[in-house]
Amino acid sequence: MAPYRVPPVADGVPEGLIASSRGRYAPAHLGELGTLLPPELIDAVLEEHGGRHSRLRDLPSRCGVYFVLAMCLFPEVGYSLVWRKLTAALGSLSMVDPTAKALRDLRRRIGIAPMRALYETVAGPLAQPSTPGVRHGRYRTVSFDGCSAIRLPDSGANRAAFGRHGGWPMLRLMTLVETGTRALIGSCFGPPSEGEAAYARRLLHLLTPDMLVLWDKGFDGNDFLAETCATGAKVLGRLKSNRITPVLARLDDDSYLSRLGTVAVRVIEARITVTCADKTTFTGSYRLITTLTDPRRHPARTLVSLYHERWEHESAYYALRHTLMDSRVLRSKDPAGVEQEVWATLTLYQLLRTAMVDAVETRPDIDPDRAGFTVALQAARDQLILAAPATGGLGRATEIGRRVLDSLLPARRPRVSTRKVKSTTVRYAERLNDGRPDRSTPITRLTTEVLPPPERSEYPETTTDERTLPRASPQRRSEKIIAFLHSEPDRTWSAKEFSRLLGDITVQSIYRQLSRLADRGLIIKVGPAAYALPTTLTAAEIP
Repeated sequence: MAPYRVPPVADGVPEGLIASSRGRYAPAHLGELGTLLPPELIDAVLEEHGGRHSRLRDLPSRCGVYFVLAMCLFPEVGYSLVWRKLTAALGSLSMVDPTAKALRDLRRRIGIAPMRALYETVAGPLAQPSTPGVRHGRYRTVSFDGCSAIRLPDSGANRAAFGRHGGWPMLRLMTLVETGTRALIGSCFGPPSEGEAAYARRLLHLLTPDMLVLWDKGFDGNDFLAETCATGAKVLGRLKSNRITPVLARLDDDSYLSRLGTVAVRVIEARITVTCADKTTFTGSYRLITTLTDPRRHPARTLVSLYHERWEHESAYYALRHTLMDSRVLRSKDPAGVEQEVWATLTLYQLLRTAMVDAVETRPDIDPDRAGFTVALQAARDQLILAAPATGGLGRATEIGRRVLDSLLPARRPRVSTRKVKSTTVRYAERLNDGRPDRSTPITRLTTEVLPPPERSEYPETTTDERTLPRASPQRRSEKIIAFLHSEPDRTWSAKEFSRLLGDITVQSIYRQLSRLADRGLIIKVGPAAYALPTTLTAAEIP
């Protein structure tokens, strides 16, 4: 099929408006962000993936793609209001005023494949070799992490596809992020019932030998480590507490060589002491593994400090989930719509990061993490309403870049606070007292002490994923919960009571465990966070 030719715009178009199309095509824009996603690319993707219209309609498919992206840029308003924002500055250029149903039908006609292809086109690392804060030596630092706090409408189709967690259908998003710029290199998502490592395996093909992958202890596994190393990428990750690692050779910086499954690694055990401005102190411990085995090139203390870059991934999720999505439930009430909406949101997030990095890289020695995501988002929203194109200058998105540079955040200030769960689906967001202050507090001193290898009489020749340390208690938590219920079988028990009695688990964790026990039929939920025994059941009968 021959490509459609956009008719020229008549004279008299107000200065500053996007003047590349008129009539039915006039709403096919994204303001300044459209310079990063031109109409030619949209048409090519639609042509390749079958989302293009077979006849010229009042709502062409190209307009539909931009509408879906705009819909994610304004999550707080309905379809009709999103369309009005797209056409607010177009005046007589726009000849269509569709109903909400027509816009829903337009979404269905476009489908999933074009939106996914657009995301895969724009996804990828953004930093140049000279960009500050994105490399460790010759390696680009990237990280794996998952987010399972994205809520979906509570429809039957969504419940069947994604299940219910915390009262809502939820999906698990897994991303590979360039930590320095917080750009998305790759993403996948699906039901939370599938583990993080399983989703991360789908993104391993995106790793390259010039990458250093950071991950937390949720990804600690021999098979996953071996598969990651097979890509040629290097690894710096955290170990689970149940690992017993063999000491094969002690190194000069008190780290030591070991082996996890078939992979030779270096283990760094460190104690970090933090002194806050209010004179309080607390300590934390890390046990890291890395495939960077040369202590002279990669000193242990340097790698411990570098591991903190993994928290850039948490900042990326905060920008995506809370700033861009405004912590809202997605619109789509069916799995196909959910998938289309998520790909569009990820595409939009990447476009904003691209505009931010383009702007920051016009000034040398500025770390990309000083660019404000909220500033870029609000500028993009304003420029969409104005239908304003970029006219050259700072990067490819002029006004967005100018606002970002005018509102650079201060250099990162060392500070600390208790980590809190921000998802509103979590019923209890308090954590156990770990010594960290409840509110963000400046750090006046931070010391890192690399600990020597532990002295043990015997070491295994290798370490497996099995829980090789003895349990802290002869009873599992599930057995203890059943025992508590049997101690007073005629009353109901709350999650807060179980957390207080067990003493070693947060309220939100015990709430999740109680939900799993209820799903297995071992207990029943009789009210909000209230549980009881369904029948007479002994601890020995727990499967």
